[in-house]
Amino acid sequence: MSTAVVTGGAGFLGSHLCDYLLARGWRVVCLDNFETASLENIEHIRSDDFVFQHADVIDPIHVDEPVDVVYHLASLPSPIDYLRLPLLTLKVGAYGTHHALGLAKFKRARFLLFSTSEVYGDPKVHPQPETYWGNVNPIGPRGVYDESKRYAEAMTMAYHRQQGVDTAIVRIFNTYGPRMRANDGRAIPTFLRQALDDQPITVFGTGSQTRSFCYVDDLIRGLVLLAESGEHLPVNLGNPDEFTLLELAETVRRVTGSKSEIVSEALPLDDPQQRQPDITRAKQVLGWEPEIGLEEGLRRMIASLGRTPVGV
Repeated sequence: MSTAVVTGGAGFLGSHLCDYLLARGWRVVCLDNFETASLENIEHIRSDDFVFQHADVIDPIHVDEPVDVVYHLASLPSPIDYLRLPLLTLKVGAYGTHHALGLAKFKRARFLLFSTSEVYGDPKVHPQPETYWGNVNPIGPRGVYDESKRYAEAMTMAYHRQQGVDTAIVRIFNTYGPRMRANDGRAIPTFLRQALDDQPITVFGTGSQTRSFCYVDDLIRGLVLLAESGEHLPVNLGNPDEFTLLELAETVRRVTGSKSEIVSEALPLDDPQQRQPDITRAKQVLGWEPEIGLEEGLRRMIASLGRTPVGV
């Protein structure tokens, strides 16, 4: 039986990854300190092959068994969290990645860094290929998250080149699905919460800025394909279908059957105007592309909240 360590395993993406790996016959060691995660995300797991360790990746990581893959998810990706805890965000990106890489080196394990499309900043190239170096403001309020991930990528490649660690880097674009926190500041859970409560749906600025939204099941499938590949350079994973935030708000209102009005709020500093993945490398290297469209994904997410989406 193969064993995977999942840092941040009680979070939104981490818990779905734990489920997927267990279903494929893996043993999973889940590490989390619940700073931004929840026990509710993993309390449904009933398996002798699942081990939970309360751990903070800022401290050295100890796992007392052989490890085949380290999935390093631990981070503070929500705007609410990284604006509230900027120093911790930087420490997790630096010390946390160093310790996770150290574990992979010690165990001779494959290492997968969960990076982000935020490394592209407010891009001048559209859509964004992995060869684009980005347009990031390192001293702006978003810089603590953006630069923590850019630094983590640099450290990952240094461990690969100097220490010979078998590493991979995934750059994740906006992903959504069940277990997202309703108040984490990201567009889809915010819009859904507002629409289901018939409250005004708040769109920043004119809502003309674009995003691409990937359903979590598609993303997890791609992550495991990347971990099982021999690829070392960054690979974008996301859904290339592009929507304005106003279009997203209108779609959420339609599938929820909400009567909410759509209102504008001030645009946050350094908010990216465009975000769309070029997934050419994912198709070529992994044979991967997303299968679930936005409306279908939103309906699944609404159903997971115990509500009935329109059209079902």
